Amino acid sequence: MTSVNSVDTAALLDLAVRVARAAGAELLSRYGRIEGLDTKSSATDPVSDADRASEALIVKMLLTERPDDGLIGEEGASRRSTSGITWVIDPLDGTVNYLYELDNFSVSIAAEDADGGLVGAVYDPVVNRMYTAVRGGGAFLDGRALRVREPVALDRALLATGFGYSAERRAAQGTIIARLLPHIRDIRRMGSAALNLCEVAAGHLDAFWEEGVQHWDVAAGGLIAVEAGAVMTTTSLTGAPTGWLVAGPALHTALVRSLGA
Repeated sequence: MTSVNSVDTAALLDLAVRVARAAGAELLSRYGRIEGLDTKSSATDPVSDADRASEALIVKMLLTERPDDGLIGEEGASRRSTSGITWVIDPLDGTVNYLYELDNFSVSIAAEDADGGLVGAVYDPVVNRMYTAVRGGGAFLDGRALRVREPVALDRALLATGFGYSAERRAAQGTIIARLLPHIRDIRRMGSAALNLCEVAAGHLDAFWEEGVQHWDVAAGGLIAVEAGAVMTTTSLTGAPTGWLVAGPALHTALVRSLGA
């Protein structure tokens, strides 16, 4: 891997991978033992000591090696960068799955510069899969190069989505999905946006659409999907300030038309 704007991207990715693996081990050590359960934006938006412990570990490891970098974390980590690099952290993407022991959750870590995503790592600790990407350097699963499925016809598309935490947004999303469903192969709702984006990159899904997702949900997975050839654009069909449609180029065009995005 080469340097981008004098930044050693190989070193950044190595750090992201090591930190993601350590955070995944922390989550597994607590799996099936829920403590400190609380809610955030609504009663359906949970957080536990596992989320907090994972983020604390990530922050400590990152700042030990890169004390001048900035931080944006789901559970409150916030720090201005003086190096030009900011880490965007989701310490447990798929908290509801984690609480129910559904085995579909991840750790998502991205490093960004002024031009956006620079490196990304998404780790699935249950099956020990590490998805990675460097801007301009491609996307990989455990070292194997990834590429989106292309072309995919709309009526053969397997699309993943997720639903917001407010009743109003869920109702709006449900209406849109009901309108789309007759025109595609099927819908999946698996509960980790970061993993969904990686699965698009790997060709295990054809597309991902969700609104209400946050920066930390998509920072690493979005880079991985784009580096695997996906098109990633914003949407606001439900009025949410943050929404993304991600698919291979041909399918993306068809979905924009079908969704009215």
